[in-house]
Amino acid sequence: MSRLPRWVWLLALLGALAWYQHASRPITHAPGVLVADAPLQEPVDAPPLHKGGVNVLPLAHFSLSARVLSRADYRWDTLAALVPVDLALGWGRMSDSAVLAKVDIGQSSRFYFWRVREFPIPEQEIIESSANMHLIPADGTVERAIKRARVGDVVSFEGYLVTLDWPNGAKAVSSLSRSDSGAGACEIVWVESFRIAPH
Repeated sequence: MSRLPRWVWLLALLGALAWYQHASRPITHAPGVLVADAPLQEPVDAPPLHKGGVNVLPLAHFSLSARVLSRADYRWDTLAALVPVDLALGWGRMSDSAVLAKVDIGQSSRFYFWRVREFPIPEQEIIESSANMHLIPADGTVERAIKRARVGDVVSFEGYLVTLDWPNGAKAVSSLSRSDSGAGACEIVWVESFRIAPH
């Protein structure tokens, strides 16, 4: 059997790279609020869940629609086995392209951060209308859906805000407030369903 010329493999590699860049490019939107409603949080009395040897205690039922502001994938940290993807999400005026054009957004080491030269909306509104969320997929279908999310997508999901208890005594507790910031302000969400709105 003859071997394919090297240029054929190079062409295939370049094609795959072009496809990946196209498939992962941010979604753009015209100015205007895409998601008006804030996340919905309700009391819950649910039994503990379990994943990867970790006890997952539901604290509140949680559902939302939001615009993806940033995405970070993790493979090696303590949470990676449970939380392969963090999404920084925005709603209200933090889903408006006109506002986001004036806000620099990023993620690092499980934190979401933003910077502005001048505030397009009040600082507290930015805090209360955006959040970094650690998403725990309930199953493989949900995990695949989360991993398809791109910056700019409008996503909807529901599940529980949770506390994580490891066998060694380590613990991580979700925020139960949209008005906090800094360490401990991230939502830890057990996600039972996840949907990306059509473009």
